Amino acid sequence: MKIHFADIAWSDAPRFWLANARIPVCLLANPAMSADVDPEGVLRVDVLVEDGKIARIVPALDARDDAIARVDLGGRQVWPTLIDVHTHLDKGHSIERNPNIDGTFNNARLAAAADRQNWKAPDLRRRMGFGLRCAHAHGVSAIRTHIDTYHDNAERSWPVLREMREEWAGRVDLQAVSLCPIELLMESFGDRVAAIVKESGGLLGGVTRPAIGTHGAPQANIDEQLDRLFALAIRHDLDIDLHVDETDDPAAATLPIIAHSALRHGYKGRVVCGHCCSLAVQSESEIDRTLDLLAEADISIVTLPTVNMYLQDRRSGRTPRWRGVTVVHEMIKRGIPVAAAGDNCRDSFYAYGDHDMVDTFRQAVRILHFDHPLSEAPSLVASVPSRIAKFEGHGLIGEGAPARLIVFNARSLNEIVSRPQADRVVLEGGRRLAAKLPDYSELWADDDLPGTTAAAE
Repeated sequence: MKIHFADIAWSDAPRFWLANARIPVCLLANPAMSADVDPEGVLRVDVLVEDGKIARIVPALDARDDAIARVDLGGRQVWPTLIDVHTHLDKGHSIERNPNIDGTFNNARLAAAADRQNWKAPDLRRRMGFGLRCAHAHGVSAIRTHIDTYHDNAERSWPVLREMREEWAGRVDLQAVSLCPIELLMESFGDRVAAIVKESGGLLGGVTRPAIGTHGAPQANIDEQLDRLFALAIRHDLDIDLHVDETDDPAAATLPIIAHSALRHGYKGRVVCGHCCSLAVQSESEIDRTLDLLAEADISIVTLPTVNMYLQDRRSGRTPRWRGVTVVHEMIKRGIPVAAAGDNCRDSFYAYGDHDMVDTFRQAVRILHFDHPLSEAPSLVASVPSRIAKFEGHGLIGEGAPARLIVFNARSLNEIVSRPQADRVVLEGGRRLAAKLPDYSELWADDDLPGTTAAAE
């Protein structure tokens, strides 16, 4: 019998089966089941939800207890809620107030720096809260956000971050990373940054830029700066998450320097590097040497395909010649963990977005050519970022885990990638999530919308 998605009766019972579900093997905590795997790497199973958690996962149609309520999904895909492991909630939804005049990286930096003067607590709460509401409604349950941490804003932004993390606990779990050019950490300010991060349960981060390019002037003392970064991290027992080589300049090669630093300081497995764009425009021999070092240092990578494609190789009146992304396939072949993330959202670095990791996933598959087969693609936005960021209870479907799930009106991975999945159903604790996307008017009322005649009067 054909089951229409709109007609599915979602259960409010404390115990029920999600019957006839399809789950990608890469999203199962224990994929060693007797069920047959289809050509896309997907299992057909029944999932028992009990008191908000997953109690059992069995091959489809094996569950025969008629006393337990059943929600027949008709073979539709079920995923865990997703993880955005690299965002900028503090910058988000500021595009109307401080747009990027030409879409370039340099003007993105200038616009963001100018906008920081507006980042008072009420403004941050409104924009960050709006972003979290979007993410939650879309089925994102964990976020790692980078927080601009400069002399002029650190004491304002981090208290708001801590407030938001407490407010959203249990719905969207939040991690935070400090973000500033790492040369600022050479000053006494570096000690203050590390103390704020430690107090906030965050990670130590920053931007590295060893070569002239979109990241600005050369840093001849990059080794000294990294030694200072690692010394602060070791002193405060902090993991590290860095913005690295976000440029098309092949001379930008911080990544191997960071790997050497991680090995020198005994920090294997505690460093994440985001972007790493320039690696893709270096020679094959340079790529091989860098990947060897990354694997040895156990460094994880986060690729930001939508934002990197938006910013990289952008020149007015000229069609871009490359996609801006790092060498994801080659990294994965070496066993290097790679996640995809959303990065910026409606700010000077990326004018679009909605904190929707399903959208990020669908675009990443196309931009990265992470298909044919699609079987491992879902791991980019679920199981791998969960492991990278140590988000326990997220990113995998397994017995004993919280029943935080997304049910798609799609039977195959191809169907998921082919449509926006706007009608997806998010389950939180096994119950259908009632949260809706916030209206843009809640962010800016018409009379307050920056750049409008009414706002100027």
